Amino acid sequence: MTSGADKLLMETKRKILSFFPGIRGIYNVYGLTEATATVTILKAKDSLRKGDSVGKPAPFLQVRVVDDQDRPLPPGQVGELACKGPVVMQGYFRNPEATRGAIRDGWLHTGDLARMDEEGYFYIVDRKKDMLVSGGENIYPREVEEVLYTHPEISDAAVVGMPDATWGECVKAFVVRKPGSRLDAEAVIEYCRTKLASYKKPKTVEFLDVIPRSASGKALKNQLRDRK
Repeated sequence: MTSGADKLLMETKRKILSFFPGIRGIYNVYGLTEATATVTILKAKDSLRKGDSVGKPAPFLQVRVVDDQDRPLPPGQVGELACKGPVVMQGYFRNPEATRGAIRDGWLHTGDLARMDEEGYFYIVDRKKDMLVSGGENIYPREVEEVLYTHPEISDAAVVGMPDATWGECVKAFVVRKPGSRLDAEAVIEYCRTKLASYKKPKTVEFLDVIPRSASGKALKNQLRDRK
């Protein structure tokens, strides 16, 4: 079994492995169109040992994590994932400005925040544009979403940053309840508080019938931010 396009949530991975007891793991392929779909691969044998990793670089690519000055970062530090190789695009069609923003010195900047461990495995932290800063602290929505997915009464969730007069930004969670659930906002916030640092818990919760998603299954967070 193979998962593609993005990091597979650990809760989803556990459910898949339970539902299909005959498989020995899940290949997780991380990539993007600008790099011909494949950047890193987590082999099935590592799917539990390195559960939240997207694996190691494909054989034809160089991959690294860089800071805002494009300097490579050591293992453990979070920065932007960049890759270089023969499968990386030459540029965006008739859009030199976007090309200059994405490709520098031959390195494609993916827009994804990541870290690498001491064994050379990469971990996607979140989309760079989705990270929020609340009271000077970086908060990655994906981390909060991982917690929400473990709640037994939540079937889907997405987290975004919203403007806050005091802290600059605050966490807002959009939640889809399972049928028959009477889960309220206070209970969701308290559940997150028990599993996350207090500043990471949602300040507000909005319940939806469905989370708007793209054809590839990614939450359309711009639409969620536009909800007032």
